[in-house]
Amino acid sequence: MASGNAEVFLFIKLMDFSTFCHSVNAEEEVMASTVSSEQISEFREKGVTVLRGVFSNWVDLLRKGVDANMADPDPNARIYTGKDGGGRFFVDYCNWTRIREYKEFIFNSDAAAIGAELMESKQVQLFHEHVLVKEAATGVPTPWHQDAPYYCVDSAKTVSLWIPLDDVPRETTPAFISGSHKWNKFYRAPRFDGSALNENDGLEDIPDINGNRADFDILGWAVGPGDAIAFDYRTIHGAPANASKSNQRRAFSLRLVGDDTRFVRREGIVTSPPFPGVTLEHGDVLAGEEFPVLLN
Repeated sequence: MASGNAEVFLFIKLMDFSTFCHSVNAEEEVMASTVSSEQISEFREKGVTVLRGVFSNWVDLLRKGVDANMADPDPNARIYTGKDGGGRFFVDYCNWTRIREYKEFIFNSDAAAIGAELMESKQVQLFHEHVLVKEAATGVPTPWHQDAPYYCVDSAKTVSLWIPLDDVPRETTPAFISGSHKWNKFYRAPRFDGSALNENDGLEDIPDINGNRADFDILGWAVGPGDAIAFDYRTIHGAPANASKSNQRRAFSLRLVGDDTRFVRREGIVTSPPFPGVTLEHGDVLAGEEFPVLLN
């Protein structure tokens, strides 16, 4: 083969190899995606979507983490019981630095990648993790609320990944008001006992949803261990008491934020979590060891 022809042949082969590599990488990216375009659209339009089986391989690890957390709760942990006693409602947060299982999940699972797809964000940052355990026969409902009014952040790109560690029937699972993230309105944040977190926040009480259920498009799904319900911080949601006499309802919830998230300092207002050690000023880009970047 002549020298010129050999060079052309080699160039073509290199181009073929480059095209092949690009094709393989593209296929890998498609295969790696765990969120469909339909789910992204549902999240954008309704403020909530359900993801089936995305964390099935992490359930055992997270259960161990919850067990360790309940055996050694943070001082901020809360335990609620119903008026008639019964099971406990255990709530705790911001333990990822000391609970090894939480940290492993946060940094090594697909949670950040899933969050990036849903939020349509290049960067994904941890805000906090949250554990909610309703033991069998827990007579304490989760009141209707938005997450955003509790928080010290402001962002148009947010997602909570509520991950059940037990089978949760539809009548016990969280429920969501479709499209409420687009109402452009924040409501007063209630505590889990029904009292207001802040009486002086200038916000209205949330509408009487239970008394007017026909007026709202209420979404919810039966879910199993390793599924995830993904929702915007602004989406109104709540959950019934756990009426089961034998089954507990353990959930690990991961709160993520995306591009251009800002710290909000609300003078005279209690935020939850409180983050007492954070020294950011109002309007600063969210940064610091409390809020690690998981994807960039």
